[in-house]
Amino acid sequence: MNPTLPKVTSCEPAEENIYLPKLAVLDRVTDDIPEVKTFYWHFEDPAEQAKFKRFRPGQFAQVSLFGVGEFPASLPPSPTEEETFFTIRTVGSCTAALHQLRPGDRFAVRGPYGNGFSMEDYYGKNLVFVAGGIGLIPLRSCIVYALRHRDKYQRIQIFYGARTPKELMYVPNLREWQQSAGVECHLTVDRAAEGWDGPVGVVGSLFQRPGVKIPVENTIAFVCGPPIMFRFVIKDLLAMGFQEKDIVSTLERYMKCGVGKCGHCCIGVAYVCVDGPVFTYEQIKKLGEDI
Repeated sequence: MNPTLPKVTSCEPAEENIYLPKLAVLDRVTDDIPEVKTFYWHFEDPAEQAKFKRFRPGQFAQVSLFGVGEFPASLPPSPTEEETFFTIRTVGSCTAALHQLRPGDRFAVRGPYGNGFSMEDYYGKNLVFVAGGIGLIPLRSCIVYALRHRDKYQRIQIFYGARTPKELMYVPNLREWQQSAGVECHLTVDRAAEGWDGPVGVVGSLFQRPGVKIPVENTIAFVCGPPIMFRFVIKDLLAMGFQEKDIVSTLERYMKCGVGKCGHCCIGVAYVCVDGPVFTYEQIKKLGEDI
């Protein structure tokens, strides 16, 4: 006689697998700068799309390429925008595989993860965004969010630099921000090229441009870019009188699990994937690792 299986009487829903990626479909791809493309996509399941759209600026997701692997990616769209997308530079096997996909191809996404920027906590403050190169990718979400909620903030200033004009990210957005009322958008390049008539120099040199006045009181400064840029910009901001707690940035580490389990992104006592990736400069100094 076959044993009788016990009846399942619990009505509790099964716990969701936090490691399980959800299927996504690639809609279109646009070229940004050399080795960097933007991938517009949606989840196959509309319910997953609705849940994902509740992400916060500054959070990230894990992107899976079947048979290749998984990597963390910033979320450059604002939750106020309709489309979801990643802007990815090819640096290894996983990102290279993503760059080979075509519209209609499938991959997988899980997340969003991380703490994100506390944009609501900054209501009523001045916002200063300082980015270098692809450091504009994680800050784009914050800028678009702030402009969509323009009445919630005081002055908004954007300082952005790249090595050459051809390496400026999100050019249509830059043009839009330069023409937006109530927004200052200053651009520079390290090396000028034919057709460029703007400032030439490191991004910090924009702070000294005629007519530029950065408020310090009641101001949050967002800084993201290469380590050398970060160090000099921080020095400039501190010299202006900024407090370390009022300077925020994102840290990039190999966030393998994304949920604080594997320890790959541990710095001191902090896990970048759950305690970050957004930290104040005051917190960064205490982590015990140089940027």
